[in-house]
Amino acid sequence: MRLEILLPFGVFADEPDVSSVVAQTRGGSFGLLPHRLDCVALLAPGLLVYRLAVREVCVAVDEGVLVKTGAKVCVSVRRAIGGRDLGQLRKAVVDEFARQDEQARSLRSAMFRLEGGFLQHIAGFEHG
Repeated sequence: MRLEILLPFGVFADEPDVSSVVAQTRGGSFGLLPHRLDCVALLAPGLLVYRLAVREVCVAVDEGVLVKTGAKVCVSVRRAIGGRDLGQLRKAVVDEFARQDEQARSLRSAMFRLEGGFLQHIAGFEHG
């Protein structure tokens, strides 16, 4: 099978010779083999595991959609993080979440300052 993992801003992976894929949905995990019927699945955040000829690859993915048509599997997710082993992948996911939390805090702080300045500006119009 050919597996494509797509992100909003580009292609995360394009593997031409995948023998199986295991993905997670809110209802549990399921596997795809080359002769499985075509299907569509809503993915839950979790692991996407696929097997190449010589190794197994684990990718942490955010929620998204998986579409299997013929010998092609297309996975479209908001975020994906690859790793060589599960320990390394876990660390990468924790680091990414920490970075995103810091960005969210910075964004909220900037929004509060902007709103405060806007309210002060409006109050100046009312009193002036």
